[in-house]
Amino acid sequence: MSTAQVPPVTAIGTPRITAGFDEYGRLDLVAHQEVHGGFAALSSGELVGLADRIELRGRGGAGFPFARKVRAVIDSCRRQELPPVIVVNATEGEPPSWKDKAVLTRGPHLILDGAALAAAALEAEEIVIGVADDGVGLNSITEALAERKMPCPTRIVTVPHRFISGEGGALVRGINGEAHIPPGRKVRSSDNGVMGLPTLLSNAETYSQLAIAARIGPWEYNSVGIPEEPGTVMLTIGGSATAPAVVEAPSGTPLMDVLNMCGADLGPGLLVGGYHGKWVSAEAAKTITISRKGFAKVGGTLGAGMLIPIGSKTCPLGEVAQVVQYLAGESAGQCGPCRIGLPDLARAVTLVSLGGNAVENVRQAAGLVKGRGACSHPDGTSRFALSALEVFAADVAAHTNGEGCGKQVRGILPLPYTAEKGARKLALDWSRCDGHGLCSAVAPEIIRLDHNGFPAFPQTPLPPWLEDGARKAVNVCPALALRLTEPTTVK
Repeated sequence: MSTAQVPPVTAIGTPRITAGFDEYGRLDLVAHQEVHGGFAALSSGELVGLADRIELRGRGGAGFPFARKVRAVIDSCRRQELPPVIVVNATEGEPPSWKDKAVLTRGPHLILDGAALAAAALEAEEIVIGVADDGVGLNSITEALAERKMPCPTRIVTVPHRFISGEGGALVRGINGEAHIPPGRKVRSSDNGVMGLPTLLSNAETYSQLAIAARIGPWEYNSVGIPEEPGTVMLTIGGSATAPAVVEAPSGTPLMDVLNMCGADLGPGLLVGGYHGKWVSAEAAKTITISRKGFAKVGGTLGAGMLIPIGSKTCPLGEVAQVVQYLAGESAGQCGPCRIGLPDLARAVTLVSLGGNAVENVRQAAGLVKGRGACSHPDGTSRFALSALEVFAADVAAHTNGEGCGKQVRGILPLPYTAEKGARKLALDWSRCDGHGLCSAVAPEIIRLDHNGFPAFPQTPLPPWLEDGARKAVNVCPALALRLTEPTTVK
């Protein structure tokens, strides 16, 4: 799916955030006001009270209570006698996620309303909107800003469209003109964020939900969904779905209702919570309701609302190996678990997908990075890999015994370097190969030798971080049997 094309948007029940999308496509200021109406300004105390009463939590992945964030910023402002900055995280760096971009491109004024509410209540110095440099949504939010007056200076900052660029600390660093990577040590943005000021940072959907609640009030807001998690949830349905979509659904909706609506072939498992999330079995998926509590019952997390069924026609281990390779390449490389541990984990997962008996290597590599990184990237990557071993145990057994699963890697799990930029593959001329084995010695993370001593490697595009190793393997082949194909766009 190209980043230039946001998937269709639909709703289960009465739409709130997505209201007017069907009628107007994109809501300019006039259409936005016609659909949503106006709202009254809030004091800081009213802002906290509203967020508390609707149980508003961050919709970017961590699910942190929004009211607690606001209280922390208020306390920090009083303590330091400084004004705050409001940051909207609309970067959405995970390849499978589209729900924030859907709102950014089609309902930008709802995001701006939420940011304006918070800025006016806290008497903010500035509003900063972080958007990825992939071009999706930038024109829309720029046009929306030009149509209205904000309560304080507001600017848009573009950040690299990378997995880790949307991490809170990385976004603040990028806004401050530093490298777009997480800080080496934990820094609370509520104490020291943009320009050193106390910073309220939350994602685009969170501010949109705040804007809805300010209009309709807590009682009406809480009339939809389940009592402990009221309101609607924005979801991205991809993977094997024949009709991938961004779906707005009331909390408590059965997961299968959403998947069936999108024509999803569940297959043996479903990824919930994105590439830092967890795989759950098909049996477990059929019991889930759309809520933090519902996902927690099966050991998963709602995260940023990504639901990716693997389907029955693709090789899950090959898909998982590609993603772990991608995640290893996306790290900041500033601590041992990322710089050394994640490449080790990627090699081990790749060996399993190629039929190697490396399951214990995966577990060992994951155990060595868990809880030791400067940010959550190593933990999330290890959770993704370990849960795949558990859910796809039958495929692991089939690969390990040499039979294989008989299915191809089809790109069910999207990756930016395959979908957009093109990527190279390794190719082998069997008429030339003499089985010297030098290639596997140079690039063991990519190539292993089969039972006959000939090279075996994934028939999938190489992530950028493996291209140097692949090139070395090509250069040492005395028979000139190995080559790198030219970049091709994978659809």
